[in-house]
Amino acid sequence: MPPDAQPPLVVLVEDDPAIASMVMMQLEASGYRPHVERDGCAAVEAVRRLRPALVLLDIGLPGMDGIQVCRTLRAEDDWTPVVFLTAHDDEVDRVLGLELGADDYVTKPFSPREVMARIASVLRRTQGRPDAASPTITWGAIRLRPDQRQAFVEDAEIDLTAREFDLLAYLLASPGRVFTRDQLLDQVWGHGAPAGPRTVDVHVAQVRAKLGGDDVIRTVRGVGYAAAPPPRPDRLPSER
Repeated sequence: MPPDAQPPLVVLVEDDPAIASMVMMQLEASGYRPHVERDGCAAVEAVRRLRPALVLLDIGLPGMDGIQVCRTLRAEDDWTPVVFLTAHDDEVDRVLGLELGADDYVTKPFSPREVMARIASVLRRTQGRPDAASPTITWGAIRLRPDQRQAFVEDAEIDLTAREFDLLAYLLASPGRVFTRDQLLDQVWGHGAPAGPRTVDVHVAQVRAKLGGDDVIRTVRGVGYAAAPPPRPDRLPSER
């Protein structure tokens, strides 16, 4: 890190003082700048004002809960990475949180080292995520606008979940390159994410269904998936 650079800012949203104090100390020891909020409404305002590198977000908050906080940020096209802290070891909570656009989650009780490892993994993964300066990704009639998290086929917008969008964008960024399921899990879901190869298969099937076929993502038997090379135009521009 350059001498004049500040450590990454992490907004920690946790209403339990003991947990907040423990995680805050671990954040500082791990080289982050923590900013603590106790409720959801204050958290939204803090993210808007401070523009942190990541939000560590408890689900069970007073007033506006963590899911509502994440939904509010995403509705404002704020894609600051979010890691959920949840006391509910329940698959519905996990899926809902991740489909809302969260990047990972940790179930209580947790070790501070596990939380730090998840934060580091998410930041490594999202530092390469397309931002507002990123160009539109085009594959034939498909267009992705990473800055606005929008996907179009022809000129019709299609509704992709956050994970589906990230998966499609990752594949389209390297057309023709074959990725194993484990590579996709590591790059799209994050290292150590509680998901298996079947999760990749399910998401690929969902993306194909929304795109209207399997022309874009091809299966490489025994290996994984790849975005097919983009279709060539029927005629060169000089021939039109």
